[in-house]
Amino acid sequence: MTLSKAQLRKQIRQQRQALNPQAQLWAASAVSSRLNQLPGWPEATRIALYLANDGEIETTSLETVCRNEGKLLFLPVIDESNELEFARWDSAITLQANRFGIPEPAADAERSSVSALDMVLLPLVAWDLHGGRLGMGGGYYDRALAGVDGPLLVGLAHSLQQVARVPGDPWDISMDFVLTEAALHCCRVETN
Repeated sequence: MTLSKAQLRKQIRQQRQALNPQAQLWAASAVSSRLNQLPGWPEATRIALYLANDGEIETTSLETVCRNEGKLLFLPVIDESNELEFARWDSAITLQANRFGIPEPAADAERSSVSALDMVLLPLVAWDLHGGRLGMGGGYYDRALAGVDGPLLVGLAHSLQQVARVPGDPWDISMDFVLTEAALHCCRVETN
């Protein structure tokens, strides 16, 4: 039986939320230790990151690695027209909770176009080795990344979030890589 997006989202979110704090901490540490395996990581300077919610891979250690390496960080923000933008995240600024309770930079924070980013580290609910990504269902990242060339798209996930095939729609964006606590998975198809 093939699960719908809603059924798969519910099932994987429950598994992800069931991980104990020690497992979450270990996974976050393992993921951050693999950042340097990403193609172009040493040269990448503009990185979009997210703040973990709902059992997602915790990004505090990733933030530390990025800041220690002098990378500029950007967080997703939802603008007045309900679209996703990326706002500069300096360590000195105070974040404010958005309507979903997720902290984000203030409305006056510097914005970056998606194409000006070197890498986007994406949250996800489920993923597959073809680059399929199931998010929380709002379509924010799919709309923001549609038709954009430039940044490397890297999903951050627990291995248990992998499925054989994510049910897809024509507007779903594909990831280039998925980084888990166990490995870096290349999802893009190389063409000559």
